[in-house]
Amino acid sequence: MASTTAKSTKPTAKTVGELRATDHVQRSIRDEIRNNLLTALRAGDDPWPGIVGLESTVIPQLERSLLAGHDVVLLGERGQGKTRILRTIVGLLDEWTPVIAGSELGEHPYEPITPASQRRAKELGDDLPIEWRHRGERYSEKLATPDTSVADLVGDIDPMKVAEGRSLGDPETIHFGLIPRAHRGIVAINELPDLAERIQVAMLNVMEERDIQVRGYSLRLPLDVLVLASANPEDYTNRGRIITPLKDRFGAEIRTHYPLDLDDEVGVIEQEADLLATVPDYLLEILARFTRYTRENPAIDQRSGVSARFAIAGAETVAAAALHRSAVLGEEAPVARVVDLESVIEVLRGKIEFESGEEGRELEILHHLLRKSVADTVREHLGGIDLAPLVAALEDGHPVVTGDRVSAADLLGSLPADEPVGKTVEAIAARLDADTDGEKAAAVELALEGLFLARKIGKEADDDGQTVYG
Repeated sequence: MASTTAKSTKPTAKTVGELRATDHVQRSIRDEIRNNLLTALRAGDDPWPGIVGLESTVIPQLERSLLAGHDVVLLGERGQGKTRILRTIVGLLDEWTPVIAGSELGEHPYEPITPASQRRAKELGDDLPIEWRHRGERYSEKLATPDTSVADLVGDIDPMKVAEGRSLGDPETIHFGLIPRAHRGIVAINELPDLAERIQVAMLNVMEERDIQVRGYSLRLPLDVLVLASANPEDYTNRGRIITPLKDRFGAEIRTHYPLDLDDEVGVIEQEADLLATVPDYLLEILARFTRYTRENPAIDQRSGVSARFAIAGAETVAAAALHRSAVLGEEAPVARVVDLESVIEVLRGKIEFESGEEGRELEILHHLLRKSVADTVREHLGGIDLAPLVAALEDGHPVVTGDRVSAADLLGSLPADEPVGKTVEAIAARLDADTDGEKAAAVELALEGLFLARKIGKEADDDGQTVYG
């Protein structure tokens, strides 16, 4: 699929007459999306770039709904990619579409719907000027808040137009709201249950009869709008609800979910995180496992969900810790290590909600889940490697010191120089694709932490706050 923002050459027709001379065919918003989606599917293109972990569940449901021409509401906990999905649908619109130049609602030149545009079309005929609108300009998004008004979404009387001498019954006195202005496009309402119920009622006519009612009189406008919405299922009882008549207007209600597979969880982190240092894949896997464990733990409120942003922020924090160390110690290439995971707990603590009986145990719970994630990752990646020489060296009085103020070179330098340990380090580095000193230090630290969690070596903090394995 082409990008929704990258633009190709704009068509050159500037009047209705010139447009009629081309092969342009007017299509409704639903026909546009249906035809472009079918074209992408037949060509084997991916209509959903950037959507990870929903390919076999949510996406097929969504595609069927769009092919059917349905308005759609996505239900799911926070951080499940609902807004990203809504914004990606824009890519299914025609890249360029003609509109009547200067029209308030972006009407098609072949079908003006407001009195002002109809009058201009009648007066100017084939000389009616047109302009071209990119698909990125045909998407409107509104975050629903309790103070959102009917005027915001539907419209209201414009006092300035009345002051100019028009009567209140004149349709041209209306200042149109978000939904009418999305004519021939997509309007997305995030957190729909947060809209007051009386505001939701105002949307009923727009979604079913496709007309608007403002201040006691009805203006029949054949609006061509695809209405999308997102909601958290818990909002039905916590902050508000989607009223039953409005739910009935949506042709499809689709439940989203968090990634089902660990690889997809890692893929989301890799795609979304802005990493300022090298973060080895196994550290991203630890964070992905950590996130998944928090979603399963009974001490954590699962109704509020654990967002994908939890792991993304964790990865960015780990990278920042490595960058900080490299700046302080003068390392050229910052590489994140297991020790940097310690900085994650405090940062992420506020991103999740605990059950009411767990006050005071929050850090303990998170540290336990993080240790469990590290142990699982060590077994997955270092299983089968003989770490006995490393254990023997520590038992013989060769402690290894690490910490957020210990460079990779110093960590590697504290390892015994004998051949068995050297071969073990080489095996660890080869298994984890570690080539540079920074990557090798990170790999060795993962092995040491795994040995500690398996209770084969000890770990304690020294007077300088550094971590000593021994």
